Amino acid sequence: MTKIYYPYTQFVSDMQTLVQKIDKPFDAILCIARGGLTMGHFLGIHYDTRDVFAINSISYDDTQKLDEVKIFNIPDLRDAKSVLIVDDIVDSGDTLLEILRVLGEQFPSITFYTASIFYKKSAKISPTWYIHEATQWIEFFWEVDLKEK
Repeated sequence: MTKIYYPYTQFVSDMQTLVQKIDKPFDAILCIARGGLTMGHFLGIHYDTRDVFAINSISYDDTQKLDEVKIFNIPDLRDAKSVLIVDDIVDSGDTLLEILRVLGEQFPSITFYTASIFYKKSAKISPTWYIHEATQWIEFFWEVDLKEK
């Protein structure tokens, strides 16, 4: 499988592009851990909000896609009217669909928007906003830069 490296400098540029694309108001940011955490931190500072939350999901074991998506550590969002959900990539769309299903059941009055850096056109769902189409396996700087080489 061909892999491409996604560096910090590209991430900063992409976050600048993303904030220009986001054209709907939201009052909380929900990061899908772990891939969306770096995005959520940057966006929380940019939008000057401390209402940045995380939700956990497991859908991969290294590069192997699992048969089911596990969602846990669901934050209390009941005070929000609209929430921006962020993740690094929408691959199959399974994780995002399952998170939206679970959150929709628990918080039916909240409007959810989604944003990602990468999006595969073959995904079952398209994020509200994204930056790049994913055509290869991406090694994000936060995944590889601290590993021993």
